[in-house]
Amino acid sequence: MAKNTQEQFDHVISGCRNLFAKKLKDYGPSWRIMRPQSVTDQILIKARRIRSIEEKGVNMVGDSISSEFVAIINYCIVGLIQLELGYTETVDMDEDSVLKLYDKYVAQTKELLFAKNHDYGEAWRAMRISSYTDLILTKLLRIKQIESNSGKTIVSEGIDANYMDILNYSVFGLIKIEFPEE
Repeated sequence: MAKNTQEQFDHVISGCRNLFAKKLKDYGPSWRIMRPQSVTDQILIKARRIRSIEEKGVNMVGDSISSEFVAIINYCIVGLIQLELGYTETVDMDEDSVLKLYDKYVAQTKELLFAKNHDYGEAWRAMRISSYTDLILTKLLRIKQIESNSGKTIVSEGIDANYMDILNYSVFGLIKIEFPEE
């Protein structure tokens, strides 16, 4: 099962990175001006939309739950980059530098996923996609609280660890959508 998870993770991330790279060509890294709180709010909007579609069963805009999970993954990477570099008033990076950072944070997040997957025995496979949505929303509320505390925690994980968990929950959601178990 672990090899399957790795292949599925790589497949999902490949699609996310491909879209990220295309948008990077279209817009450049215009998101470099975003403060971390704005990135968190963008992820919150996407997660709330997923929950709304799950609860109402109706999608009026046309973007799928899958596309929202992809957006969450890519915004989590943006958030991790912004945490490392800070925000700027201008676009200050080229595409290659951005994609190297993208790959760096995907590798770190994948490592975290497999460490937790080892300990939890792929429990995520028994969960519902709606539970991932709820966990993402919970993590976002935690991030917002940490941001309100000037990024400081007493005993809890920081914003970066929460972004990585959100990214992994989104990957799980996409795996369950793209590779439904028989």
